[in-house]
Amino acid sequence: MVVRRHAIVGLGSRAQLFARALAASPRAELAAFCDHNETRMRVHNDWLGTSVPAYRPADFAAMLAKERIDVVVVCTPDHTHAEYVVAALEAGCDVVTEKPMTTDVEGARRILAARRETGRSVRVAFNYRYNPVHRRVRELLAAGTIGEIGSVEFSWLLDTAHGADYFRRWHRDKANSGGLLVHKSGHHFDLVNWWLGRGPETVFALGRLFFYGDENGHRHRSAGDRFALDLEASPKLRALYRDAEREDGYVRNQDVFAPGVTIEDDLSVLVRHHGGAVLNYHLHAYSPREGYRVAFSGSEGRLELDVRENEYASGAEPVPKRARARLTVQRHWEPPEAVFDGLLGDGHGGGDERMLAELLDDAEPDPLGCAADHDAGLQALLTGLAANRSLATGRPVSVGELLEEIGEPA
Repeated sequence: MVVRRHAIVGLGSRAQLFARALAASPRAELAAFCDHNETRMRVHNDWLGTSVPAYRPADFAAMLAKERIDVVVVCTPDHTHAEYVVAALEAGCDVVTEKPMTTDVEGARRILAARRETGRSVRVAFNYRYNPVHRRVRELLAAGTIGEIGSVEFSWLLDTAHGADYFRRWHRDKANSGGLLVHKSGHHFDLVNWWLGRGPETVFALGRLFFYGDENGHRHRSAGDRFALDLEASPKLRALYRDAEREDGYVRNQDVFAPGVTIEDDLSVLVRHHGGAVLNYHLHAYSPREGYRVAFSGSEGRLELDVRENEYASGAEPVPKRARARLTVQRHWEPPEAVFDGLLGDGHGGGDERMLAELLDDAEPDPLGCAADHDAGLQALLTGLAANRSLATGRPVSVGELLEEIGEPA
């Protein structure tokens, strides 16, 4: 049995998922950490009960050679993904990166060029693909259950706990995250691409900062600390962030109504996909509850998925509740049929565990093609980048113009 040596770069909270899985895997080895903050690397070692070697970003290339790294897992802030992905590829490593693959055209161009030149692989952690109910949607659509798809309606609600968190963290600056259309919606655009088996062709978007930010704070000041995350109340957050502030000055709990917010919180996007299907997408980040609804209208009927993740947020933390999903199919002239109606598993509906097994343990590939490669990462990114350009210009954007800038065939 071949055991591949992994390094994780970026030791924030998301890295816990990969670190725990690697530490427990019989087919993968956690061989190195890399972060500019020594405290966070030490905390992860304490949690795991390990002594994984810790390196600073300036020593990233030396770490790859010294520790004989086979696979790099990238969990750094989004705007730095391209830097680490390219360096890892050029060092002869494969890469697993958190979504988005990168945040801009130049980053995409560099990653794709390095992948071609090195022949190494880039896989993107789109865990929502592995959610069992999402897999069932793909099976039904691929089987032609509702015929040819004409349109998709997709509405995603982030509550005032989860949604606000993007405005407390580094994500609040579009230069860091690409905005919610790249960072968060990339999951959703990828799902639609995967479900349809087709990428985006033309994109038009409208959006604004309506709820958060300093100009909107006057509406919500009376809410007081409901939007403030209490780092002291969470041992994990305190260890990873409050205790680490003295090293790098990063404040995990920024005021969501302070200056510096440059991302939107209410967004609508129209996407024409290759083949003609049109996606009507809406995301808003200030809902009283959390969940999503997606519906496919086809030539022979309609498929609807409704997921309720929690009923309300009482403050900076959501009210815990396992997500409940209802998936129905209704063919023309027939009553609706409930394909699934019940609770979903933990970790993105049970998707995290399945994703980790395939990406880190080299388990047998899912027959539905859940593993997302560089091309899937690019296709999801293209929708977000085109939507951002549409917001800036007020015009529909052809994905072909972005591909030309990236240097990829349309």
